[in-house]
Amino acid sequence: MNKEYKANSSAEQDETGRIDVPTHVAGSGTLDRLVDTARDYARAAASDNTLKAYAKDWSHFTRWCRMKGAEPLPPSPEMIGLYLADLASGSGASPSQSALGPQSVTRPLSVSTIERRLSGLTWNYAQRGLTLDRKDRHIATVLAGIKRKHARPPVQKEAILAEDIVAMIATLPFDLRGLRDRAILLLGYAGGLRRSEIVSLDMRKDDTLDGKGWIEILDDGVLLTLNAKTGWREVEIGRGSSEQTCPVHALAQWLHFAKIDIGPVFRRASQDGTRALEARLSDKHVARLIKQTVLAAGIRSDLPEKDRLALFSGHSLRAGLASSAEVDERYVQKHLGHASAEMTRRYQRRRDRFRVNLTKAAGL
Repeated sequence: MNKEYKANSSAEQDETGRIDVPTHVAGSGTLDRLVDTARDYARAAASDNTLKAYAKDWSHFTRWCRMKGAEPLPPSPEMIGLYLADLASGSGASPSQSALGPQSVTRPLSVSTIERRLSGLTWNYAQRGLTLDRKDRHIATVLAGIKRKHARPPVQKEAILAEDIVAMIATLPFDLRGLRDRAILLLGYAGGLRRSEIVSLDMRKDDTLDGKGWIEILDDGVLLTLNAKTGWREVEIGRGSSEQTCPVHALAQWLHFAKIDIGPVFRRASQDGTRALEARLSDKHVARLIKQTVLAAGIRSDLPEKDRLALFSGHSLRAGLASSAEVDERYVQKHLGHASAEMTRRYQRRRDRFRVNLTKAAGL
């Protein structure tokens, strides 16, 4: 194998943002600073969660290759086709097992997870200056066969509906943390926001380097400007019918009592719960908050606690808004930032599927 490939085959090597000065150009202090700047931009091309997932994908694949006596570099469509087949069938031993320890048979992965793994490999090869041809027959035909044989309807999280969100916020205290968490739930629900979008908000544009959006509280509501998954978009959240359930009022209350006028909107609180700290909340807090208040409010109490926890996630807020808002579908699509109505319908757990009756419209 080529020595250059061997040198780069370590699973632990960080290839993220691998930007260098061209070999035919003499280095200088100015160019070195530009290289650092370019690397920062390269790292910002994908979210932290995506980069972590891609790193895990690469680590899993390189361990699998070692178990099979193969090298991960250069990219081999034949080996990757076999890797995908192994993931789908669950026939191989788990690469996470110690080489000297017992080996267990892995569970078959879902089609969506396999596609994500393939995207992770494609990205990792690209960072190494290599191209993985996903259209190669050894990959494309195997993946097509996996989809045909193993594809299942997507597993969707339960939607949090209007009556649910009211019950959830009723479980929260009226201390500083309670005010914050109430604003998170109501704003996330009314805005149909992802949990990462909620915690990435700042008070104003360019308040922080890690902020990905800002707020503007107006007479009729709050305007959010978000650098979201699909690009920049604006989300208008109107005032509610009562102060108890109004997301704008809840947000204003939190900001007032937390004395926040610059920087992150949603922050950690001090240990005694009397003041807001400077540190931005993690998006994991939103996920934990949803699960905790779902349990406390007794939502889906017909199920065991473990099943109830598995049913709800951050996306339950987006699904709840899409399912509960009884307006023209186009407005929901715009609000959620979806490129197609089909994507919006995936979030609508309850809707009048026969509102447009093509059978009658066709004369039958």
